[in-house]
Amino acid sequence: MKITDIKATTVAVPLEAPIRHANGCHWGRFIRTIVQVYTDEGIIGLGEMGGGGESAEAAIHGLKSYLIGHDPMQLEQLFWKICNPTASLYNNRLQIHAAIEFACLDIMGKKLGVRACDLLGGTIRTKIPFASYLFFRHPDESTGIGGEETVDQMVRHALQLHQEHGFTSHKLKAGVFHPDHEVEVFRAVSEALPGHRVRIDPNAIWSVEESIRVAKAIEDLPNDYFEDPCYGMEAMRRLKSRCSIPTATNTVVVNFEQLAACFRTDAIDVILLDTTFWGGLRQAWMAGVCCQKMNLGIAVHSSGELGIQLATMLHLGATLPSLSFAADAHYHHLKDDIIKGGKMKYQNGAIQLPEGPGLGVEIDEDKLKQYQEYFKEAGGYTYDRDMGRPDWFSITGTNDRWAKLRV
Repeated sequence: MKITDIKATTVAVPLEAPIRHANGCHWGRFIRTIVQVYTDEGIIGLGEMGGGGESAEAAIHGLKSYLIGHDPMQLEQLFWKICNPTASLYNNRLQIHAAIEFACLDIMGKKLGVRACDLLGGTIRTKIPFASYLFFRHPDESTGIGGEETVDQMVRHALQLHQEHGFTSHKLKAGVFHPDHEVEVFRAVSEALPGHRVRIDPNAIWSVEESIRVAKAIEDLPNDYFEDPCYGMEAMRRLKSRCSIPTATNTVVVNFEQLAACFRTDAIDVILLDTTFWGGLRQAWMAGVCCQKMNLGIAVHSSGELGIQLATMLHLGATLPSLSFAADAHYHHLKDDIIKGGKMKYQNGAIQLPEGPGLGVEIDEDKLKQYQEYFKEAGGYTYDRDMGRPDWFSITGTNDRWAKLRV
């Protein structure tokens, strides 16, 4: 079997409301690039990567000369053709490789009649638990949905998500307002949902000293982990030595060199595995095996996915024996998806592993065209800026650039 063509399509899919984070904002939509890999046997594999718009499409198309004629079942050759470490110094292709690898695993599964997770050793579980993802939000101008900033607003939002989707673990995306306000919100969410687990993630915006102070303020809560409060492996190591909550990262351990350094220095407790950041489903799975052997905690990270990448997250979660925590997903913030059957459903806080071969999802071509047109109409946005603060930009470790409450 040979690859005969690769197609990349950028889409914009609307969110319920703009979601805010320490480094900017998602301005009411996710921008994703959908990859379709065609073969001489008529099997089409599906992949997905974040953002990029026309630049991501051009990057995918630029690899055609490397990949036309490649056997999609030869994944190790695929990695070295795209991600040669010296060549990648000039153009880091890891996330592009991830999207193409997703598609090749999809092709392999369809060819062999097995699920992608079966190519990685099979399933430990078929229902993957998820945490809610609580964001401070700007209001949607057309619907009025969103606008959560205050303690009461965030507690109501958390209770609504629990009632609607069954989440019993809750993650607060912090780093937007002053840490004291966010600690107050975090404590209130935890107290409103007794018996549930909580986690907080300020996207590495706080200093080490601020992180230590916050850790002491929340250490009595039922924390899953303290995710990326400060930036850098050495900063996280210093925090870990002074913190009673397990620390976690999806920021500073995203490749095997960093993972080895984390092992050697005992820098971080929990590694959050992202199928895009690590360069593919297979790469994230291998990292999970390494963590299991070294007794590090692991969870599945979310980077703003649609259904194709969500499927890779489900296959990863299904096959990791030491999955320590509920996975993350932005997915419940989306209004729609580009896969057949619409958005996947949460049941009791979990999503069922797709049953079909490969990734187990298929593109709805009408939806793909609809949201391609929406992207052309709405365009991209500046992810690392906040639509509510036009002159603001993020500085890691600063303590005086917090957003102001509207009320």
